[in-house]
Parts: sequence; structure tokens; C-alpha cells
Amino acid sequence: MTVTHEKITDLYPTRGKTEVSTPRQDPVVWSAPGTEGPISAGELASFEENGFHAIPELLTPDEVSVYRAELDRLVADPAIRADERSIVEPQSQEIRSVFEIHKISEVFARLVRDERLLNRARQILGSDVYVHQSRINVKPGFGASGFYWHSDFETWHAEDGMPNMRAVSVSIALTENYDTNGGLMIMPGSHKTFLGCAGETPKDNYKKSLQMQDAGTPSDEALTEMAGKWGIKLFTGKAGSATWFDCNAMHGSGDNITPFPRSNVFLVFNSVENAAVEPFAAPIRRPEFIGARDFTPVR
Repeated sequence: MTVTHEKITDLYPTRGKTEVSTPRQDPVVWSAPGTEGPISAGELASFEENGFHAIPELLTPDEVSVYRAELDRLVADPAIRADERSIVEPQSQEIRSVFEIHKISEVFARLVRDERLLNRARQILGSDVYVHQSRINVKPGFGASGFYWHSDFETWHAEDGMPNMRAVSVSIALTENYDTNGGLMIMPGSHKTFLGCAGETPKDNYKKSLQMQDAGTPSDEALTEMAGKWGIKLFTGKAGSATWFDCNAMHGSGDNITPFPRSNVFLVFNSVENAAVEPFAAPIRRPEFIGARDFTPVR
């Protein structure tokens, strides 16, 4: 279903009867060439080409301990578990994600305001930024389920009304990421093509999709073609490592059947010049704890 907008053109049609591939209509790096920032010119060129930027040690071990302790506290808190912002595993009933952590926790609010994060986001997006979404993801060992292949922008465009590809995500590891415990996988270069998925968006789709994605899921044929063209990069690294990736990068993660937990903080920075409007392919907006409507720049 496509919602008609009077003033904002839908550059990326999705959720129609068939899958549709659309070349990217937006820049990947929005700042002017030569703009100073923590990301070097070579690293920005790599981000432009591949859609991601990995940092081995963004957080120190002491900082990791603080954020990991806060994650553990939130997950163990019965009030947090009862909150609608907590998503539980359908099988084990263990917490899978907790959203809007920068409003729930002052510890994570400080992380959002960290200049190491803000300056990289501003450099990539060429403007001030606000938090479109924040969450912790918890993947305990012995069976925590993964996140199927998807483009975040496809969902944010269709269900949150994000007009353009001017958002960037950062995943910060709070546990070691091995090649066996369900780490992040990205198809390098996939961010330059938008895959509009088939099928209308059900009302309140988020209640199901946050546990198991359905609407907005690419077909096996499309994923096979994309993986054959771009390959798959698996990210590993110690706790404290971070991966920045473009909003349209095709990514996912597998189940964790090892004894080793994998937990991370996931933050989405969107340009203040790309504020969300009404959904482009959904009957109603998702709740604000998933897709923010407060566009105040982070300071």
C-alpha cells in the first residue's frame, strides 16, 4: 500500500504487489568534501563504497563494564519487562530488545550525547542529528533468535515516514562478537539499491515484526541475487567495538546457539533535515518509542 503525499515525493516505493528495485536517489555521505571530523577521508570513501565503518575500540573496557551493568540491570527489572518498550522472545519469553533506552536510562542517555558518536553521525549526515531509535539487543546463549535480512530504511520509510536515506546506525558491542554467536552481517554495497518489498503493511505490524519480521522481508530470490553480487561481511570483535552502517544496508544476524551471549547497544541518528512525516506505506505510524517524533537535535 502506498500513501499519497501532497508535498513529499515518495522516492522509494515499497509494500506493493511486487518487489521493486530502485537506484539510490540520495548521497551516502552528506557532508562536503574536506569537512573535518573523526572519520578520515579514506574511511569516508570506504563508507561511501561499502556502506559501513568498523571501529575496533570505540569504548574502553571500563566503559563497557558500565554499559553492560546497565543492560543487565534493565533486563532484570520487572518494571522494564512489563513496559511495552520491552520485546520478548516468542519461545523462551526472555527479553530480546528494550527500546528508547536513552529515555529510560540516564546511563545510556549519556552515551547518546557522547561526542565520539555525535561527531561521526554529523560528519556522515552533514547536519545536526536527533535519535530516531535507540535500543539494547540481548542475545543470550543457547537459542536466542536472530534478525532476518532487511533494510532498516525500508521499514523506517514505509512505517515511520522517513523521507530520505539520511540516517546512520551504530551497533556497539557489549560482549565479544565471535564468528559463531550470531554477529551482525552486512552485504557491502547493498546500500546503493533500494529493494521495495512486496505485500501490504498490516495495522500494528510492529507488534509482530519486532519478534519475527514478515512485512518488509526481501524474497529469497532477491537475497540470493544481492549476496551473489555483493557478498556478505560478518563483523566480529571485542566488547567496545562499534560498527556504523548506512540506513539502507541489507543486514541481518543469525541465531545464537553457542554458550556465549551477544549483547549490543543500537542507536539510530537521523538528520534534523530529514524529519519523519506520515508513513509512506502503512495505515498508521508506529509508536514513538520505535520511530521518534521528537526531532530536537542531540547536544
